[in-house]
Amino acid sequence: MTTLDATRREHVPSTPAAAGAAWHTAAAEELAAAGRWEQAYQHLRTAVRLLNGRSGVDELDRLRREHAEAREQSRRDSLTETYNRRYLDERLVALVREPGSVGPAGIAVALLDVDHFKQINDTYGHPFGDRVLQRIVAVIESCLPEGSFCARYGGEEFAIVLPGHDRHEAVRVCETARERVDGHPWPELAPGLRVTVSIGVAHGFGPVTGQDGLIASADRLLYAAKHSGRNAVAFHDAHTGLVRLAGPAAGRRSLPQAPVAAPDCLEGPSAP
Repeated sequence: MTTLDATRREHVPSTPAAAGAAWHTAAAEELAAAGRWEQAYQHLRTAVRLLNGRSGVDELDRLRREHAEAREQSRRDSLTETYNRRYLDERLVALVREPGSVGPAGIAVALLDVDHFKQINDTYGHPFGDRVLQRIVAVIESCLPEGSFCARYGGEEFAIVLPGHDRHEAVRVCETARERVDGHPWPELAPGLRVTVSIGVAHGFGPVTGQDGLIASADRLLYAAKHSGRNAVAFHDAHTGLVRLAGPAAGRRSLPQAPVAAPDCLEGPSAP
């Protein structure tokens, strides 16, 4: 017997409006239990309208908006307004648990670090450093394709998540972000200022069985990018497993070879 059947048998509302409200409330409960939240809300909204008229619906809509706003704020970094570490962790878990959501191309996770950021803070002060981070986020997010997102990983380090993108596409997106940060008119903030970033790009081919493997691989590649001279994007060559640098940095000779990605992050044969 469903909740709707139980409602019909166990409750005999005194008015047609109450009967309708009871039915819609029971329907909302069943839909919510099945995870069909939007449909559940519509039934609940109808129940409130039957019992309390338009004023009740308006109040329910207001509460829903406030809840949605509060939930969104809890996902955002207060300084840069990009997503925060909490959202990153939750979203990555969801993505790697459902390989179908990233498609046959797999998923890429990149870690980006601002080069010599401590020196910027020491020279210009922390409020100025905050403005630099805000601009960097604006530049990064302007480069991201639909369905991707940026999140503050900690301090001056950010994560870029690219679901449904193969290795080649992910490296291209990250190299574009690096170029745009490097070419940004930083002297607008302070004469002579130049800001660059280093990025490590890890790619997982489904099924990906652990988000920690992607993060760890991206972190090792970020280390390689930093120690190759900074202002570079590092990734694993799909064929040799060796670390390579994208764009103009590709010709650098001093290139640390980070270990290949962890076993729980299966690498696919995508290019480059």
